[in-house]
Amino acid sequence: MEITTIVGARPQFIKAAPVSSALAAAGLEESIIHTGQHYDFAMSELFFEQLGIPAPKQFLALGGGSHGEMTGAMLAAIEKQLMGSRPDAVLVYGDTNSTLAGGLAAAKLHIPVIHIEAGLRSFNRAMPEEINRVLTDHLSELLFCPSETAEHNLHAEGIREGIHVCGDVMAAATERAREALDDPGFAEAIGETLPELPAAFALMTLHRAENVDHPERLAAIFSAIGELARPVVLPLHPRTRGALERAGMPLPDNVVRLEPVGYFQMTALLSACELVLTDSGGLQKEAYWHGKRCVTLRDETEWVETVEAGWNAIVGAEPERILAACDLEPPTARPALYGDAGAPAKIAQITASALSA
Repeated sequence: MEITTIVGARPQFIKAAPVSSALAAAGLEESIIHTGQHYDFAMSELFFEQLGIPAPKQFLALGGGSHGEMTGAMLAAIEKQLMGSRPDAVLVYGDTNSTLAGGLAAAKLHIPVIHIEAGLRSFNRAMPEEINRVLTDHLSELLFCPSETAEHNLHAEGIREGIHVCGDVMAAATERAREALDDPGFAEAIGETLPELPAAFALMTLHRAENVDHPERLAAIFSAIGELARPVVLPLHPRTRGALERAGMPLPDNVVRLEPVGYFQMTALLSACELVLTDSGGLQKEAYWHGKRCVTLRDETEWVETVEAGWNAIVGAEPERILAACDLEPPTARPALYGDAGAPAKIAQITASALSA
Protein backbone atom coordinates (compact mmCIF):
# COMPACT_ATOMS: atom_id res chain seq x y z
CA MET A 1 0.00 0.00 0.00
CA GLU A 2 1.35 3.40 -0.96
CA ILE A 3 0.60 6.76 0.62
CA THR A 4 1.50 10.09 -0.94
CA THR A 5 2.18 12.78 1.64
CA ILE A 6 1.83 16.44 0.72
CA VAL A 7 3.98 18.96 2.62
CA GLY A 8 5.08 22.49 1.93
CA ALA A 9 5.54 24.46 5.17
CA ARG A 10 7.79 24.31 8.21
CA PRO A 11 5.20 22.90 10.69
CA GLN A 12 4.39 20.09 8.26
CA PHE A 13 8.03 19.04 8.00
CA ILE A 14 8.22 18.74 11.78
CA LYS A 15 5.01 16.69 12.00
CA ALA A 16 6.07 14.48 9.10
CA ALA A 17 9.25 13.29 10.82
CA PRO A 18 7.66 10.98 13.43
CA VAL A 19 4.71 10.06 11.21
CA SER A 20 6.92 9.00 8.29
CA SER A 21 8.86 6.73 10.64
CA ALA A 22 5.63 5.23 11.98
CA LEU A 23 4.23 4.63 8.49
CA ALA A 24 7.38 2.76 7.51
CA ALA A 25 7.21 0.67 10.68
CA ALA A 26 3.61 -0.25 9.83
CA GLY A 27 4.66 -1.51 6.40
CA LEU A 28 3.26 1.41 4.43
CA GLU A 29 5.21 2.83 1.51
CA GLU A 30 5.32 6.62 1.49
CA SER A 31 6.29 9.09 -1.20
CA ILE A 32 6.49 12.80 -0.39
CA ILE A 33 5.50 15.69 -2.61
CA HIS A 34 6.99 19.01 -1.45
CA THR A 35 5.00 21.90 -2.92
CA GLY A 36 7.69 24.45 -2.15
CA GLN A 37 5.30 26.71 -0.23
CA HIS A 38 8.27 27.59 2.01
CA TYR A 39 11.10 27.96 -0.44
CA ASP A 40 13.70 29.60 1.81
CA PHE A 41 16.46 27.05 2.55
CA ALA A 42 16.31 27.65 6.29
CA MET A 43 12.55 27.05 6.22
CA SER A 44 12.65 23.90 4.09
CA GLU A 45 15.69 21.79 3.20
CA LEU A 46 17.30 22.45 6.57
CA PHE A 47 14.35 20.79 8.30
CA PHE A 48 14.49 17.72 6.07
CA GLU A 49 18.18 17.35 6.88
CA GLN A 50 17.85 17.85 10.62
CA LEU A 51 14.72 15.74 11.11
CA GLY A 52 15.74 12.84 8.91
CA ILE A 53 12.62 13.06 6.73
CA PRO A 54 12.78 10.99 3.51
CA ALA A 55 13.74 13.17 0.57
CA PRO A 56 10.72 14.30 -1.47
CA LYS A 57 10.13 12.40 -4.71
CA GLN A 58 8.81 15.62 -6.25
CA PHE A 59 9.62 19.24 -5.46
CA LEU A 60 7.09 21.52 -7.14
CA ALA A 61 8.69 24.92 -6.32
CA LEU A 62 5.33 26.68 -6.12
CA GLY A 63 5.93 29.17 -3.29
CA GLY A 64 4.89 32.80 -3.64
CA GLY A 65 1.88 34.49 -5.18
CA SER A 66 -1.61 35.11 -3.81
CA HIS A 67 -3.55 32.43 -1.95
CA GLY A 68 -5.69 31.64 -4.98
CA GLU A 69 -2.75 31.64 -7.38
CA MET A 70 -0.66 29.41 -5.14
CA THR A 71 -3.47 26.96 -4.33
CA GLY A 72 -4.53 26.69 -7.97
CA ALA A 73 -1.00 26.04 -9.18
CA MET A 74 -0.50 23.41 -6.49
CA LEU A 75 -3.83 21.74 -7.30
CA ALA A 76 -2.91 21.34 -10.96
CA ALA A 77 0.62 20.10 -10.25
CA ILE A 78 -0.40 17.66 -7.50
CA GLU A 79 -3.23 16.28 -9.63
CA LYS A 80 -0.76 15.53 -12.41
CA GLN A 81 1.52 13.70 -10.00
CA LEU A 82 -1.33 11.67 -8.49
CA MET A 83 -2.71 10.69 -11.90
CA GLY A 84 0.65 9.15 -12.66
CA SER A 85 1.21 7.36 -9.36
CA ARG A 86 -2.36 6.52 -8.23
CA PRO A 87 -1.51 5.99 -4.53
CA ASP A 88 -3.89 4.21 -2.16
CA ALA A 89 -4.32 7.39 -0.11
CA VAL A 90 -3.09 10.99 0.18
CA LEU A 91 -2.01 12.30 3.58
CA VAL A 92 -2.10 16.01 4.42
CA TYR A 93 -1.24 17.98 7.54
CA GLY A 94 -2.76 21.04 9.17
CA ASP A 95 -4.16 24.04 7.35
CA THR A 96 -1.88 25.43 4.65
CA ASN A 97 -2.56 26.03 0.97
CA SER A 98 -0.60 22.83 0.34
CA THR A 99 -3.06 20.99 2.59
CA LEU A 100 -6.14 22.14 0.69
CA ALA A 101 -4.57 21.65 -2.74
CA GLY A 102 -3.52 18.10 -1.86
CA GLY A 103 -6.93 17.26 -0.42
CA LEU A 104 -8.80 18.66 -3.41
CA ALA A 105 -6.58 16.94 -5.97
CA ALA A 106 -6.97 13.57 -4.26
CA ALA A 107 -10.72 13.86 -3.67
CA LYS A 108 -11.39 14.75 -7.32
CA LEU A 109 -9.45 11.63 -8.35
CA HIS A 110 -11.41 9.52 -5.81
CA ILE A 111 -8.28 8.84 -3.76
CA PRO A 112 -8.95 8.69 0.01
CA VAL A 113 -7.73 11.72 1.95
CA ILE A 114 -6.12 11.41 5.39
CA HIS A 115 -6.05 14.63 7.43
CA ILE A 116 -3.79 14.94 10.45
CA GLU A 117 -4.82 17.76 12.84
CA ALA A 118 -8.44 17.46 11.79
CA GLY A 119 -11.18 19.37 13.60
CA LEU A 120 -9.19 22.40 14.71
CA ARG A 121 -11.20 25.60 14.52
CA SER A 122 -10.46 29.25 15.27
CA PHE A 123 -14.00 30.18 14.10
CA ASN A 124 -12.48 33.09 12.19
CA ARG A 125 -13.28 32.69 8.49
CA ALA A 126 -11.14 35.73 7.71
CA MET A 127 -8.12 33.47 8.25
CA PRO A 128 -7.06 31.59 5.09
CA GLU A 129 -5.98 28.73 7.36
CA GLU A 130 -9.51 28.35 8.71
CA ILE A 131 -10.94 27.97 5.21
CA ASN A 132 -8.24 25.43 4.36
CA ARG A 133 -8.83 23.26 7.42
CA VAL A 134 -12.64 23.29 7.18
CA LEU A 135 -12.68 22.32 3.50
CA THR A 136 -10.00 19.67 3.97
CA ASP A 137 -11.95 18.04 6.80
CA HIS A 138 -15.03 17.78 4.60
CA LEU A 139 -12.94 16.13 1.88
CA SER A 140 -11.32 13.56 4.16
CA GLU A 141 -12.12 9.93 4.87
CA LEU A 142 -9.74 9.50 7.80
CA LEU A 143 -9.65 12.42 10.24
CA PHE A 144 -7.07 12.27 13.03
CA CYS A 145 -7.91 14.72 15.83
CA PRO A 146 -5.45 15.93 18.47
CA SER A 147 -8.18 16.43 21.11
CA GLU A 148 -11.79 15.74 21.98
CA THR A 149 -12.54 19.42 21.32
CA ALA A 150 -11.51 18.88 17.70
CA GLU A 151 -13.79 15.84 17.47
CA HIS A 152 -16.72 17.88 18.83
CA ASN A 153 -16.05 20.55 16.19
CA LEU A 154 -16.34 17.93 13.46
CA HIS A 155 -19.57 16.57 14.92
CA ALA A 156 -21.02 20.09 14.96
CA GLU A 157 -20.39 20.28 11.21
CA GLY A 158 -22.06 16.95 10.55
CA ILE A 159 -18.87 14.90 10.15
CA ARG A 160 -19.17 11.64 12.10
CA GLU A 161 -17.39 8.95 10.08
CA GLY A 162 -13.69 8.19 10.02
CA ILE A 163 -12.84 10.29 13.10
CA HIS A 164 -10.08 9.14 15.47
CA VAL A 165 -8.82 11.06 18.51
CA CYS A 166 -5.17 10.05 18.61
CA GLY A 167 -3.45 12.97 20.29
CA ASP A 168 -1.03 15.41 18.70
CA VAL A 169 1.86 14.15 16.57
CA MET A 170 3.83 17.23 17.67
CA ALA A 171 4.16 15.64 21.11
CA ALA A 172 6.29 12.92 19.53
CA ALA A 173 8.35 15.44 17.56
CA THR A 174 8.96 17.51 20.69
CA GLU A 175 9.98 14.45 22.70
CA ARG A 176 12.40 13.34 19.99
CA ALA A 177 14.00 16.78 19.83
CA ARG A 178 14.39 17.03 23.59
CA GLU A 179 15.91 13.55 23.79
CA ALA A 180 18.38 14.47 21.05
CA LEU A 181 19.41 17.60 22.96
CA ASP A 182 20.00 15.51 26.09
CA ASP A 183 23.13 14.29 24.33
CA PRO A 184 25.80 16.77 25.49
CA GLY A 185 27.74 16.52 22.24
CA PHE A 186 24.69 17.15 20.09
CA ALA A 187 23.53 19.98 22.35
CA GLU A 188 26.96 21.61 22.11
CA ALA A 189 26.92 21.31 18.31
CA ILE A 190 23.48 22.94 18.14
CA GLY A 191 24.56 25.66 20.56
CA GLU A 192 27.50 26.51 18.32
CA THR A 193 25.06 27.34 15.50
CA LEU A 194 23.38 30.01 17.66
CA PRO A 195 24.84 33.35 18.78
CA GLU A 196 25.53 34.07 22.42
CA LEU A 197 22.13 34.57 24.03
CA PRO A 198 21.08 36.87 26.88
CA ALA A 199 20.84 35.32 30.33
CA ALA A 200 17.07 35.80 30.53
CA PHE A 201 15.05 36.37 27.39
CA ALA A 202 11.66 36.01 25.74
CA LEU A 203 11.40 34.02 22.51
CA MET A 204 9.26 35.51 19.76
CA THR A 205 8.03 34.40 16.34
CA LEU A 206 5.72 36.34 14.03
CA HIS A 207 4.61 35.43 10.53
CA ARG A 208 0.82 35.32 10.04
CA ALA A 209 -0.78 37.52 7.41
CA GLU A 210 -3.18 39.05 9.93
CA ASN A 211 -0.16 40.58 11.66
CA VAL A 212 2.61 41.13 9.15
CA ASP A 213 0.46 42.29 6.21
CA HIS A 214 -1.07 45.14 8.24
CA PRO A 215 1.49 47.85 9.12
CA GLU A 216 -0.63 49.32 11.93
CA ARG A 217 -0.96 45.96 13.64
CA LEU A 218 2.71 45.15 13.09
CA ALA A 219 3.71 48.51 14.58
CA ALA A 220 1.46 48.01 17.60
CA ILE A 221 3.01 44.62 18.36
CA PHE A 222 6.58 45.88 18.14
CA SER A 223 5.77 48.99 20.17
CA ALA A 224 4.82 46.66 23.03
CA ILE A 225 7.88 44.46 22.48
CA GLY A 226 10.09 47.54 22.73
CA GLU A 227 8.67 48.31 26.18
CA LEU A 228 9.46 44.90 27.64
CA ALA A 229 12.11 44.98 30.35
CA ARG A 230 13.90 41.96 28.90
CA PRO A 231 15.65 40.97 25.67
CA VAL A 232 13.49 39.35 23.00
CA VAL A 233 15.09 36.78 20.69
CA LEU A 234 13.39 36.81 17.28
CA PRO A 235 14.17 34.29 14.52
CA LEU A 236 12.92 36.52 11.71
CA HIS A 237 10.59 34.89 9.20
CA PRO A 238 11.26 35.99 5.58
CA ARG A 239 7.69 37.27 5.27
CA THR A 240 8.04 39.40 8.39
CA ARG A 241 11.42 40.71 7.31
CA GLY A 242 9.91 41.85 4.02
CA ALA A 243 7.00 43.56 5.76
CA LEU A 244 9.34 45.44 8.11
CA GLU A 245 11.51 46.56 5.20
CA ARG A 246 8.53 47.77 3.16
CA ALA A 247 7.22 49.73 6.13
CA GLY A 248 10.64 51.17 6.96
CA MET A 249 10.11 49.86 10.49
CA PRO A 250 13.25 49.18 12.57
CA LEU A 251 13.23 46.50 15.22
CA PRO A 252 13.24 47.71 18.85
CA ASP A 253 16.62 47.92 20.56
CA ASN A 254 15.84 45.00 22.89
CA VAL A 255 15.21 42.58 20.01
CA VAL A 256 17.98 40.12 19.18
CA ARG A 257 17.39 39.22 15.55
CA LEU A 258 18.27 35.75 14.29
CA GLU A 259 17.97 34.25 10.84
CA PRO A 260 15.35 31.47 10.60
CA VAL A 261 16.49 28.50 12.66
CA GLY A 262 16.15 24.74 12.36
CA TYR A 263 13.93 22.66 14.61
CA PHE A 264 16.63 21.63 17.06
CA GLN A 265 17.80 25.22 17.38
CA MET A 266 14.22 26.28 18.09
CA THR A 267 13.92 23.54 20.70
CA ALA A 268 17.11 24.79 22.35
CA LEU A 269 15.74 28.34 22.38
CA LEU A 270 12.48 27.11 23.89
CA SER A 271 14.34 25.30 26.63
CA ALA A 272 16.40 28.38 27.48
CA CYS A 273 13.77 31.13 27.30
CA GLU A 274 11.54 32.47 30.06
CA LEU A 275 8.52 33.37 27.95
CA VAL A 276 7.15 32.81 24.44
CA LEU A 277 5.40 35.39 22.25
CA THR A 278 4.04 34.04 18.98
CA ASP A 279 1.30 33.91 16.38
CA SER A 280 2.26 30.34 15.47
CA GLY A 281 -0.10 27.49 16.26
CA GLY A 282 2.57 24.87 16.81
CA LEU A 283 4.72 27.02 19.07
CA GLN A 284 1.78 27.54 21.45
CA LYS A 285 1.74 23.79 22.11
CA GLU A 286 5.52 23.47 22.23
CA ALA A 287 5.69 26.27 24.80
CA TYR A 288 3.17 24.32 26.90
CA TRP A 289 5.13 21.08 26.67
CA HIS A 290 8.30 22.96 27.65
CA GLY A 291 6.58 24.56 30.64
CA LYS A 292 6.84 28.10 29.24
CA ARG A 293 4.05 30.63 29.48
CA CYS A 294 2.82 31.73 26.03
CA VAL A 295 1.49 35.09 24.87
CA THR A 296 -0.37 34.56 21.60
CA LEU A 297 -0.37 37.54 19.26
CA ARG A 298 -3.70 36.65 17.67
CA ASP A 299 -7.35 37.32 18.40
CA GLU A 300 -8.20 33.64 18.78
CA THR A 301 -6.56 30.22 18.88
CA GLU A 302 -7.34 26.69 17.81
CA TRP A 303 -5.51 25.39 20.87
CA VAL A 304 -8.14 26.44 23.40
CA GLU A 305 -7.02 23.82 25.92
CA THR A 306 -3.77 25.73 26.57
CA VAL A 307 -5.80 28.85 27.34
CA GLU A 308 -8.18 26.99 29.63
CA ALA A 309 -5.18 25.55 31.49
CA GLY A 310 -3.91 29.09 32.12
CA TRP A 311 -0.66 28.76 30.19
CA ASN A 312 -1.64 30.74 27.11
CA ALA A 313 -2.99 34.30 26.90
CA ILE A 314 -4.69 35.55 23.72
CA VAL A 315 -3.83 39.23 23.38
CA GLY A 316 -4.16 40.19 19.71
CA ALA A 317 -2.05 43.20 18.78
CA GLU A 318 -3.02 45.47 21.71
CA PRO A 319 0.12 46.74 23.46
CA GLU A 320 -1.52 47.00 26.90
CA ARG A 321 -2.74 43.41 26.79
CA ILE A 322 0.61 42.16 25.49
CA LEU A 323 2.52 43.87 28.30
CA ALA A 324 0.07 42.74 30.98
CA ALA A 325 0.21 39.12 29.82
CA CYS A 326 4.01 39.14 29.83
CA ASP A 327 3.99 40.01 33.54
CA LEU A 328 1.77 37.08 34.57
CA GLU A 329 3.24 34.09 36.37
CA PRO A 330 2.57 30.62 34.91
CA PRO A 331 0.23 28.28 36.81
CA THR A 332 1.69 25.64 39.08
CA ALA A 333 -0.29 22.80 37.45
CA ARG A 334 0.32 21.63 33.89
CA PRO A 335 -2.15 18.88 32.99
CA ALA A 336 -1.39 16.43 30.18
CA LEU A 337 -2.91 17.78 26.97
CA TYR A 338 -3.02 16.32 23.46
CA GLY A 339 -1.94 12.82 24.40
CA ASP A 340 1.55 11.38 24.54
CA ALA A 341 4.19 10.54 21.97
CA GLY A 342 2.19 7.56 20.71
CA ALA A 343 0.04 9.46 18.19
CA PRO A 344 2.13 8.65 15.07
CA ALA A 345 2.03 4.90 15.76
CA LYS A 346 -1.73 5.00 16.33
CA ILE A 347 -2.23 6.91 13.09
CA ALA A 348 -0.10 4.46 11.12
CA GLN A 349 -1.88 1.42 12.55
CA ILE A 350 -5.37 2.80 11.93
CA THR A 351 -4.39 3.87 8.42
CA ALA A 352 -2.93 0.47 7.55
CA SER A 353 -6.06 -1.27 8.85
CA ALA A 354 -8.42 1.08 6.97
CA LEU A 355 -6.58 0.76 3.66
CA SER A 356 -6.41 -3.02 3.85
CA ALA A 357 -10.13 -3.40 4.69
